[in-house]
Amino acid sequence: MALCNLLELMICNTYLHHVPVSPTGRPPISPRVVIGALIIKHLGDLDDRDTIEQISENIYMQYFLGYPTFTDEAPFDASLFVEIRKRLGLDAVNALNEQIVKLRAKQESCLGSLSSTPPDEPKQDQDNNQPDCPANHKGTVIMDATACPQNIAYPTDLNLLNDAREKTEELIDILYRKPLHGTKPRTYREIARKLYLKTAQKKNKSRKEIYKAVGSQLRLLKRNIKHLNELLDAYGVIPLNPKALKYLYVVQTLYQQQLEMHQNKTHSVADRIVSIHQPHVRPIVRGKNQAKVEFGAKIHASIVDGITFLDELGWDAFNEGSHMEQYLNKYLQRFGCYPKELLADKIYCTRESAIR
Repeated sequence: MALCNLLELMICNTYLHHVPVSPTGRPPISPRVVIGALIIKHLGDLDDRDTIEQISENIYMQYFLGYPTFTDEAPFDASLFVEIRKRLGLDAVNALNEQIVKLRAKQESCLGSLSSTPPDEPKQDQDNNQPDCPANHKGTVIMDATACPQNIAYPTDLNLLNDAREKTEELIDILYRKPLHGTKPRTYREIARKLYLKTAQKKNKSRKEIYKAVGSQLRLLKRNIKHLNELLDAYGVIPLNPKALKYLYVVQTLYQQQLEMHQNKTHSVADRIVSIHQPHVRPIVRGKNQAKVEFGAKIHASIVDGITFLDELGWDAFNEGSHMEQYLNKYLQRFGCYPKELLADKIYCTRESAIR
């Protein structure tokens, strides 16, 4: 029981260290409730609303969260999960896992000291019969990289340009003021929509038809961007809120990328935008039969005794085989030694890794 209380205290302190709480305002939610709700959500494979409903109805889950008595009130609103996930970054998740590993190691050492080894004899390593030393290689680690698919529509050039054009039409409606600008700029949105559907609704589309449709959407988007710049010139300061201003920058970048690909007749460009709503998402080539390309973040994970550590997270693709030394150094920082066994794919077996 004392070890469980220590575990709870250390994990809560780690959470508060990485997720600072303002001293003013409403009292924060207990870290045990927040972390426990995340554990229930992922172990039960539940969405945000279902997690809150299950906690409100299940006395065992409430006991796990530290409730003194049963209550049918929700611990917090389901929408708060979004803010919790934003605050819990890569460093915070790894710090929580490291605390759990340290406390489990303490528990195993306490149980081992009470079992059979005499106090006056040094503890011997079972494999090489040498005194236990931090420099010895110990443990088994499984390394692998994967992509976390993002919930976006499959990006085609025609659909992206149509989304960007519709967003510019919304921005024009926001910026236009009759006393300031006079006549409203013409966007031909109905004609543009018909031109888009004329090609998009076809079951089989030739390359020539797609190329022609993309060209027409590019010209319409260029016209809208020109109108936006003219409307903005009439203002002393930019009147758009941060979200709308971000869309404006994304649309302009998307237009430049699509124009370059259209002129060069290619389908690749550096830092290609595949969603105007989530411009940070990048295509990750996976080479699988079902999905050769996935859209989302790429992560590298190290699994030690069933606990997963996130070694690297990036929206751009990276070669995990060339970063193996970096991952092994992180293992050394966490456990004080290098692993005795490393289980990984062939991509890690490079000449550079063998020399090191």
